[in-house]
Amino acid sequence: DKPTRAEKNQAKLAQLLEGRTAGTPMTCIPGFQSNQLQVIEGVALVYGSGDTLYVARPTYPDSLRWDDIVVINRFGGQLCHTDIIRTVDRMSGFTTGTLFLDKFVPYKKQN
Repeated sequence: DKPTRAEKNQAKLAQLLEGRTAGTPMTCIPGFQSNQLQVIEGVALVYGSGDTLYVARPTYPDSLRWDDIVVINRFGGQLCHTDIIRTVDRMSGFTTGTLFLDKFVPYKKQN
């Protein structure tokens, strides 16, 4: 049996988090820079900052598609799970949906 796309993407996240320990979920993450944001289709948004990866899973994972662009309307210097996050079709530029995120879970490397 070939793994499904969802299984492959879950495995991709597991590989990113290998050797890391989950911390207490956070409502906001500091010092957000969009070029360090990774979208894992149907699974999560992953943001890297230093030795920490922050993982936020959408309430409706199917709304996080590989062919969409994530557009974040932030209020301040941090990214918060309550910020307005839209998805936009890469080709047409039309909005395809809105993401609602759970809290960010920090994963730090173990020494």
